[in-house]
Amino acid sequence: MKERAAVSWSGGKDSTFALYKMLKANNYQIDSLLTTITEEVNRISIHGVRESLLEKQAASLNFPLKKIYIPQNSSNEVYQQRMEEQLIELKKQGIETVIFGDILLEDVRAYREELIERQKMKAIFPLWGQSTDGLIKEFLSLGFKTITTCIDTERLSNKFLGREIDELFIKELPENVDPCGENGEFHTFTFSGPIFKQKIDFSLGETVEKGRFHFRDLLDC
Repeated sequence: MKERAAVSWSGGKDSTFALYKMLKANNYQIDSLLTTITEEVNRISIHGVRESLLEKQAASLNFPLKKIYIPQNSSNEVYQQRMEEQLIELKKQGIETVIFGDILLEDVRAYREELIERQKMKAIFPLWGQSTDGLIKEFLSLGFKTITTCIDTERLSNKFLGREIDELFIKELPENVDPCGENGEFHTFTFSGPIFKQKIDFSLGETVEKGRFHFRDLLDC
């Protein structure tokens, strides 16, 4: 019997591709998608995507969601407490592995590993150390479709917000911006691809400016 694992799920391209890689390798039984939601606004934390679209996404992927609700402007202490509560619950259910979509940032990986190992669990990073240019090209070549929902305006202009990532998008990125947005330059929502049963329908809503970070609302159709 395969070991069960949960996927740390942002709804964006990196967590989607990590899930795809793990399903293809077929070494683990994927149990669920683990998502942090900002409770006052019911949106995926950082990415700003509505909870209703997250639920449609999970249904299309045919995996249950396990939600961690955190307050707006949550302190790291509160985030860690609520994450640890969920990890303890996962472990009670016999899940001892969590999969992450991180690619290059050593400090982020170390933070996640410490949090997971504290519960005597294991963290897996299927995309780790790979070329971000190669990853995004492979992702698109497989037929995945993803749209930007948040940008850091210190790195990108609004012309990159609310756009589907394609070859032109990548070509137009400034030289100092990672093609996978690995340094937080942009965040995404994946709405179609080879592991989805059906495309997630949405329409573009308003642009919301929150300081240096701008969000494009995706409206649930």
